Amino acid sequence: MPDFETMYFQLAAKVADVLDILLKAQQEGEREFVSEEPVPGLKVLPIRDENRDSE
Repeated sequence: MPDFETMYFQLAAKVADVLDILLKAQQEGEREFVSEEPVPGLKVLPIRDENRDSE
């Protein structure tokens, strides 16, 4: 019979590794975006928080 506990922990470890890779990729992309010269005509729009606006 397969050792499901070991399989589960191996899967959880791999998922954690993938999340670390994705987080690092996001941070690198954000760092590159912030360090570049501004694009003419680019506007930063505020994100509307519907929960705060309805109060």
